[in-house]
Amino acid sequence: MTPRTKIIIGGVAVGLLLMPFIGFWFSLLVVVGVPAVAYLMLDPGQRRRLRRVSRKELGR
Repeated sequence: MTPRTKIIIGGVAVGLLLMPFIGFWFSLLVVVGVPAVAYLMLDPGQRRRLRRVSRKELGR
């Protein structure tokens, strides 16, 4: 299992565990918002490197 898959599974698990306690919409916001904020905190060079690596993994 790749590290990216482990992160995705962990995020889904956290979202499912949070859902009964904080509600569906807030847990969805946490699951989607945390990675989005983390991406936006990267500087432009790191974002380019991340996109380049992602494209290579997809075989483009």
